[in-house]
Amino acid sequence: MAAEPIIQVEHLTVGYAQDGEQTVLLQDVSFQVLRGEVFAILGGSGSGKSTLLKHMIGLLRPIAGRIIIDGDDIVAANRAERRSIMRRFGVMYQMGALFGSMTTLENVRLPLEEFTEFDDEAMDWIARTKLYQVGMSAAAHRMPSELSGGMQKRAAIARAMALDPAIVFLDEPSAGLDPITSAELDRLIVRLARTLGITFVVVTHELPSIFAIADRVILLDPRLRGVVATGTPAQLRDSSDPRVHQFFHREPEEVMP
Repeated sequence: MAAEPIIQVEHLTVGYAQDGEQTVLLQDVSFQVLRGEVFAILGGSGSGKSTLLKHMIGLLRPIAGRIIIDGDDIVAANRAERRSIMRRFGVMYQMGALFGSMTTLENVRLPLEEFTEFDDEAMDWIARTKLYQVGMSAAAHRMPSELSGGMQKRAAIARAMALDPAIVFLDEPSAGLDPITSAELDRLIVRLARTLGITFVVVTHELPSIFAIADRVILLDPRLRGVVATGTPAQLRDSSDPRVHQFFHREPEEVMP
């Protein structure tokens, strides 16, 4: 039986207003993310992938369109409904975004303190379980400044999973990591997806990671202001579309003399 969509982006148009003029960054974008898959949003600088992510997690409101998260439209939701929808997903922001004044354990506890009424013992147990799942048990009482870049990313993923979400969004998880640490993080993401059934939505431009973790991908193109291709990484790598070929084969733009 085919997997059902857990996220549906329908005819999404996003942009911003400046000096009375409206600038559209993405126009009429539609795609689905299937339950349990690792789905990657790709694109070069200025393609709108981070902007798209911010709309999918409810930080920004679109000009038009719908974003259905597990059956509910986060765009049309009121404040209480939006809060309920946001409990169904976790987010790992670029570079981890851990609070420097808190221990690793305290960082992972934060969503539990915000969204649940568990007692301290229960919150500690859940936070320690999440740290164990990402291989960070020994670092529970260390400060973020004492962690390597890869460890900070793992701790941030643990925090994103604190509420047992069905979906976890990862913003450039490999950014700033050396190749070995990046590969280790890729293996962690795949293991969590396969063993826990989490749906991962990953914003990235790192080609090795794309082929290591992604079941399906979309490629955004700034000239099209939308999705230029959808499919598996292998399908896009072998695409005859010159825009897709250029991205996957790392071909630079031709510079006019």
